[in-house]
Amino acid sequence: MYEYIRGKVAEAAPTYAVIDVGGVGYHLQISLETFTAIEHAGEAMLYTHYVVREDAQLLYGFATKVERELFRLLISVSGVGGNTARMILSTYSPAELQGIITAGNAVLLKNVKGLGLKTAQKIIVELTGKLTALGADAADSVAAGGNADEAVEALVMLGFAKGAAEKVVRAVVRENPSVSVEELVRMSLKRF
Repeated sequence: MYEYIRGKVAEAAPTYAVIDVGGVGYHLQISLETFTAIEHAGEAMLYTHYVVREDAQLLYGFATKVERELFRLLISVSGVGGNTARMILSTYSPAELQGIITAGNAVLLKNVKGLGLKTAQKIIVELTGKLTALGADAADSVAAGGNADEAVEALVMLGFAKGAAEKVVRAVVRENPSVSVEELVRMSLKRF
């Protein structure tokens, strides 16, 4: 129904954003990935997904089309609702999630709060072949996701906290999506 909403960021929190479009405030459910992209922005454009349920009408917002498409793929899996999909996208960036699914790493996917091993395995089985529909961006993102995982592991071995390493590596990958693992580690070390 709505492709995107562009306007002034009236309010931004880790789970939602209010976008003011000509005096009308749209309340959108967002992931941490999207929050990071818009938290300091005066204006934003969020790609949307509209959900009508028996008890509610919800509007989800995403900073990128790839994130929105991953959300749509996740909710197509039986047993995965909007909140679970949003939690998955809050835990892993689109590139990391694509890497996890491509690698078939259900153990890593089940680290998402509220997601069990069986559901994680189901997500991987059902989405493995569907990621090719995301196009060339997906292939780059999958490569970047695999490189990011290796870079984080290397930084952890060097003594950095995993959370801090993930944050720094994610920022470097955003700026340089096709960087090698070695270069990713070097660039990340410069930011600590």
